[in-house]
Amino acid sequence: MSILRLLLVTMIVVVAVLWLSGFLGLTGRNPLSLPDRADTSEAVERARQGGAELGERAAIATAEVGETLGEAGLTAKIKAKMTLDDLVKARTINVTTQGTTVTLTGTVQSKAERDRAVTLARETEGVTRVVDDLQMP
Repeated sequence: MSILRLLLVTMIVVVAVLWLSGFLGLTGRNPLSLPDRADTSEAVERARQGGAELGERAAIATAEVGETLGEAGLTAKIKAKMTLDDLVKARTINVTTQGTTVTLTGTVQSKAERDRAVTLARETEGVTRVVDDLQMP
């Protein structure tokens, strides 16, 4: 792998993590959409009833950060796979992650490219569903 390609993949991962963790403006995260929220569900419910103490608020914030980092990781893994793939033009495909659902948008040049992009996303550990909103010219 060339140094330039490795640098590009690293940059994509860093930007994805920063963007999804809120450093670059992501808002409106829902802590209740965590797939493994069993540890924080009681604290979240108490906070919703208005009696949130500092510890409960911290539990909610921790859950949000955990979810965001998990989503950022999935997004970064998929973008890295696409960048390294010879068939997929990663720069024309947007990857967004909500929980364990990944949505692919953008433009592809062929059915083969579309199929490969969807396959790369589906084969990524942690992804349970892929929404294919890719367009062909």
